[in-house]
Amino acid sequence: MVEKAAKPAGERQGAQIEQYLSAFRSFERGLNGESASPIHAVRKEAIAHFASTGFPTTHDEEWRFTDVQPIARAPYAAGTPGTVSAADIARWTFAGLDANRLVFVDGEFSERFSTVRSVPSGGAIMSLARALTSGDAAALRHTARHARYDQDAFTALNTGFLRDGAFVHIPDGVSWDEPIYVLYLATGRTVPFVAHPRNLFVAGRNSRCFVVERYAALAENSYFTNAVTEVVLAEGAVVEHDKVQEESLNAFHVGSAHVSMAAKSNYTSNSFAMGGAIVRNNITSVMEGQGVECTLNGLSLSTGRQHIDNHTTIDHATAHCNSHELYKSILDGSSRGVFNGKIFVRKDAQKTDAKQTNKTLLLSDLATIDTKPQLEIFADDVKCTHGATVGYLDAEAVFYLRSRGIGIELARDILTYAFASDVTGRVKIEPVRAALDRLILKQLHEGRRLEGL
Repeated sequence: MVEKAAKPAGERQGAQIEQYLSAFRSFERGLNGESASPIHAVRKEAIAHFASTGFPTTHDEEWRFTDVQPIARAPYAAGTPGTVSAADIARWTFAGLDANRLVFVDGEFSERFSTVRSVPSGGAIMSLARALTSGDAAALRHTARHARYDQDAFTALNTGFLRDGAFVHIPDGVSWDEPIYVLYLATGRTVPFVAHPRNLFVAGRNSRCFVVERYAALAENSYFTNAVTEVVLAEGAVVEHDKVQEESLNAFHVGSAHVSMAAKSNYTSNSFAMGGAIVRNNITSVMEGQGVECTLNGLSLSTGRQHIDNHTTIDHATAHCNSHELYKSILDGSSRGVFNGKIFVRKDAQKTDAKQTNKTLLLSDLATIDTKPQLEIFADDVKCTHGATVGYLDAEAVFYLRSRGIGIELARDILTYAFASDVTGRVKIEPVRAALDRLILKQLHEGRRLEGL
């Protein structure tokens, strides 16, 4: 008996793909003169790539622990953004954070609620759409030049609908210590919708900046956020990039970041994932010059039936570079976590020093984690370590706290908070760090209520 070869994913997902191709045709008709721009040629290449490959399946090695069919099958409708109030924005503003702010409502830029008070001379803090239409040199040079849409279906889909997002350009020699806050807020629209945020952060030679990227929701409705962020560090640049994802528990979130690092640059990513039904975070950092420092920190908190998948790639493409990675997960209820961390050390990347650690805390017997730390080393003069641990709360530590008159729930929260604070404590912006501490305690409390789901 001869078995038939399986059809490519693109052929099996005809109706799912056609939904997006139809939306692209409508999107294209609304571009007017912009359809003749070079960026639109990139859009068409990307959507063609998506049409040929379709959504990934669990037969793909990179997606074998995460089934995205609930995302692929869901019907998403176009429409105008929902309404928000000043009080809604204030609710999702970090208390005490003095920052320039860019706000996007249901994926579209809101000039009304954005506040850009000061911009470094020669730089920019604005919507990406405005930067592209105004001919900003840095925006035109770097948009869609780093995130590989030919290697990832969701990046291809985002690039096909590339229109707007946050654009930050810090010019050479400028140390910009005032944080830049980017807020993506989903309203309570009753019809499921999809947003494709596209962010570009460019740090010039010997510059410094802090960017906080936040995704939040006003209601527990269903929608899909498919975000792509490109971060470009010139020689000697220093960037701290904090991402906080606390979307609706009925929403889907796929976020992909690509970081390009020139010689002697320093990049720190602090990623926090707490919301969403199915969440996938991809981050790829490529060290393109010597003397680079790259730090990736991450914390996921999930409960109920949430599924949070973190995929990281650190590419040591040149010699004398260091990377440090710490990802932690706290899983409650029937939730599931995934961690896949890759470190590539290329043939010429001698004197590499790379450390990767993944730790998971299970608060429930029903919670599960799939963890896969990976090293691929093609150089011989390197220091590389990786490791993964999975466990429950220390029974002796819980007993000790209870013997001091502390209740069981509070004892669990204290130990869990201590586990999480190893990551939150690395955030340099104090108002963000304080808000994360409060958010974790709130999540632990609510998680106990959802544990029976």
